[in-house]
Amino acid sequence: MSASLLAQVLANGLLLGGLYAAVAAGFSLVWGVLNVVNMLHGSAIVLGSYAAFFGWQKFGVNPFLSALVVGPAIGALGWAVQRYLVERVIAAPVLITLVLTFALDLILNNAMIAAFSADYRKIGSVSGLPPLTIGPVGVPVDRLLAALAGIAATLAIHLYLTRSRLGRAIVAVRMDRETAMLMGVKVEAIYAATFGIGLALAGIAGCLMAAVFPISPLNSPGYLGVAFVACVLGGLGSVVGAIVGGLVLGVVESFGAIFVGPEYSVTVASVLLIIMLLWRPQGLLGRAGYE
Repeated sequence: MSASLLAQVLANGLLLGGLYAAVAAGFSLVWGVLNVVNMLHGSAIVLGSYAAFFGWQKFGVNPFLSALVVGPAIGALGWAVQRYLVERVIAAPVLITLVLTFALDLILNNAMIAAFSADYRKIGSVSGLPPLTIGPVGVPVDRLLAALAGIAATLAIHLYLTRSRLGRAIVAVRMDRETAMLMGVKVEAIYAATFGIGLALAGIAGCLMAAVFPISPLNSPGYLGVAFVACVLGGLGSVVGAIVGGLVLGVVESFGAIFVGPEYSVTVASVLLIIMLLWRPQGLLGRAGYE
């Protein structure tokens, strides 16, 4: 492989990884704090993509600006889902919450198929700019902006978790739920807020994905798989770990597409997941005991 091709493949992987970080961050946060594997996450991303698509088609709103509205709106939906549905089974075994969110995912996904069909739709060029050329590397502007926005949104949530009162309460519940309760933290409210933040990130990720990739409800399982692998790679419950996991996954998929073919990207991601589970189950930035 020539140096120029190596640089191009690496750049493609990092750009893809930036988007993957946004896809994984909310999923990782919900799993780490609530111990709920949110199967609804993939469809929530697709819902965000459709909102961005229709905002672009009907009103000419840039998908990056749509994220500022779509994210909080889907976050509010997530808060209600946790408060009135998930909360009722939060103390049950993980399998029960898994089945509940899987059922909600099926309902939302089938509703989108009924409303929009399974046909793929695509937003045109958002920036309208030609690809940047940096040395031997060509960088599509829309993909660069989407990747940077995905990482920025993830870092913003990390800062919120570490600097705000609610964020510190979320971290406290993740580390030790019983002690947090004794300190006066209202765990039920924290769970609802965390689920809402997780789905808000899914909505934002959906808007960013819509700026780059075609949109269809059939994308939902793929997005969920990406979130799962990047979450395990980075470390359960770690927002910064989601960035690292997303970048690693993006680079591995990019090189895998060159060496074994793009049709095997899911296989490559699955092999990477198995290796990580055997070598370091807590993830690259996770702590033992939280896996």
